[in-house]
Amino acid sequence: MKLTKRAFIKAGAAAIASLPLSQTVSAANTTSANPSPGAKTSELPNISSKSIPISKAERVARIKKAQRLMTQFNIAAMVLEPGAAMDYFTGIQWWRSERLTAVVIPREGEIAVLCPFFEEPSIRESLQVGDDVLVWQEHESPFALIQQILKNRGVQKGRLAFEQSVRYFVLQGTLALMGNMQHTSADPITQGCRMFKSVHEIALMHKANEITLRAYAHVHANLAIGMSQQDVKQLMSSAQTQLGGSSIWTMALFNEASAYPHGSNQAQTIRAGSTILMDCGCAVQGYQSDISRTFVFGEASKKQQQIWQTVRRGQQIAFEKAQLGIPAGAVDDAVRAYYHTQGLGPDYQLPGLSHRTGHGIGMEGHEPVNFVHNEQTPLQVGMCFSDEPGIYIPEEFGVRLEDCLYMTKDGPRWFTTPPDNLESPIGNVSPLDSALLAQLPFRLSTKEETI
Repeated sequence: MKLTKRAFIKAGAAAIASLPLSQTVSAANTTSANPSPGAKTSELPNISSKSIPISKAERVARIKKAQRLMTQFNIAAMVLEPGAAMDYFTGIQWWRSERLTAVVIPREGEIAVLCPFFEEPSIRESLQVGDDVLVWQEHESPFALIQQILKNRGVQKGRLAFEQSVRYFVLQGTLALMGNMQHTSADPITQGCRMFKSVHEIALMHKANEITLRAYAHVHANLAIGMSQQDVKQLMSSAQTQLGGSSIWTMALFNEASAYPHGSNQAQTIRAGSTILMDCGCAVQGYQSDISRTFVFGEASKKQQQIWQTVRRGQQIAFEKAQLGIPAGAVDDAVRAYYHTQGLGPDYQLPGLSHRTGHGIGMEGHEPVNFVHNEQTPLQVGMCFSDEPGIYIPEEFGVRLEDCLYMTKDGPRWFTTPPDNLESPIGNVSPLDSALLAQLPFRLSTKEETI
């Protein structure tokens, strides 16, 4: 299949037209060797402005579920440092430093927050659940506050849970004052909550994925010979921002660099026949998207076409395999079995697929569990995953297609539907599952007013 530059541009414009945009975005003139990275980006509408944030009631329900799980796993309390889990339960968005800020969630009773004295006003700005905030001065030990919080809630023995990411000095400092307590992993609690998305969370992720896909359509229509890696990344970032995404991240790999899943330091510019592999995402109200697309600028070789179609088939095999009750690792195995029939691999060997087929996603771009060999966790309703098999041919090029899915009682559903061919390489925004829409705690408007 020969794809001329004109046809490439036309395909980009067609992809934009196929998306359910509230207004049409025309393709930019791509004859310039170095077009403005923001070309026509200002025409893109903000489609996330009506997105509804997670409510206090939802966070209270999350804490109650965590406390039920603590009872189930015989855990007396849980200590969280700043990060996605702290945000998930409390709304606090903070960073980690040598000055400890932490949340303590007991098995029974109200949660508490501890932070440096001078940070209290800022912490309270985002705190949505509870009002028990204890402060420590620069010369004091924050761990004494954890001890005080636990004592006030009748917790002086038993198991105290920490996430894997909690720093060593926090663990040691706390346990030094809690001699009657043993530490354990908080993962059964945090993952037991965060792994299973609510209808509201899925709706926010759906909007984030819509933003990223629409941004891809804009970028595809504005690609030009001579554009650098940074030009394309800037264009994608600008488009996602204008469409209403936050926490923007972009990756763009051209030519031989596309054979390395996370890139290369070599100079990269678009030329005739370039393979262009992009992996990008954003967030809406804290919930992430993650989509990869691979284009060929100009004439696609027979090998580029063949490898692209093989990856697309691998992606579909993963989707079809992802049924309720099967172990997550079986999805990865199914893709590799197919690739092996195509003379790729075996296993993780190159040329072939050198990384897992997918990962969990939610408030973080990568969350448990993964589509990876030997992962035994069964797929359940509410889980969300990327589906991203690739094929990488060292010193030539690589192809990766990635769309995210969510599990319903009737099996997997796409957030975005993958493209079918290189002639129309964007895909489409998938409608939210109708059964889920009926459960939304708010009215989902139509067309321009969608969440």
